[in-house]
Amino acid sequence: MTFPQEATEPLDPAEALASTAWSVLDHAYGTAEDVPQILLDLMHTELRVRSQALSRLHHVVHHQNTLYTATAPAAVYVAGILGDARTLEAVDKERHAFPGPMRVELLGWVDSVANAAGDAAAATMRRFGFPPEEYPPFVAICRIRPQLFHAVSAFLEERDPDVRAAAISACIPLLDDPRLIHHRDILIPMLRDSLATSTLRQYRARAIDALDAWGQNTTGLEVRQERYTFCDAEHQPQARAAEAQAGDDAAFPC
Repeated sequence: MTFPQEATEPLDPAEALASTAWSVLDHAYGTAEDVPQILLDLMHTELRVRSQALSRLHHVVHHQNTLYTATAPAAVYVAGILGDARTLEAVDKERHAFPGPMRVELLGWVDSVANAAGDAAAATMRRFGFPPEEYPPFVAICRIRPQLFHAVSAFLEERDPDVRAAAISACIPLLDDPRLIHHRDILIPMLRDSLATSTLRQYRARAIDALDAWGQNTTGLEVRQERYTFCDAEHQPQARAAEAQAGDDAAFPC
């Protein structure tokens, strides 16, 4: 089943690069003048270069789940290249990374970014006295959620199960948006039939958490505790998203 798509402006990655004043934006380590090269290198022909770019995307542009002024325009670019065949190339994986090509990693990054601007993140910010509506990077991500959803939802029926699972997971926080919340009814069966039955515990937990948050009955769904299994949330975008959604600083449990 596919989603009826609201009218959204198409994402143009080249336009996102050219029209953004990167020098006045920031990331974890200062001004964002280096972000365009990071983004371009995501589709580099050399495995080493694109793998390094992916690492910098996580640790510079969205360091430790933080949103910076450079994060939203970078997200527009990333979402805009999801359909590019070059995102099907391999990328170096950390020990506990999710399986699949670069496209899976980019979907996971969008997932994490969207989660940092989701309802749970907003509630956590308010609890600590930081109104999210007064934080420009948060507002910027909220503004582009329909475009991000349009790009991500194109892969919900992807043949590659790794890409499909990453897309389903990435849609979860995007559907916190009031303009998109009505799409939850279509995503719920995908959560039950695909994500909640995944061989990966992180996906199963993600599905159950979302179903619970959306008022769905999760009887019969469980997350098995695999003995001697460890998670490395630092290198798992969906794990980081679930961790942030929980609203605490604890590592995503295995």
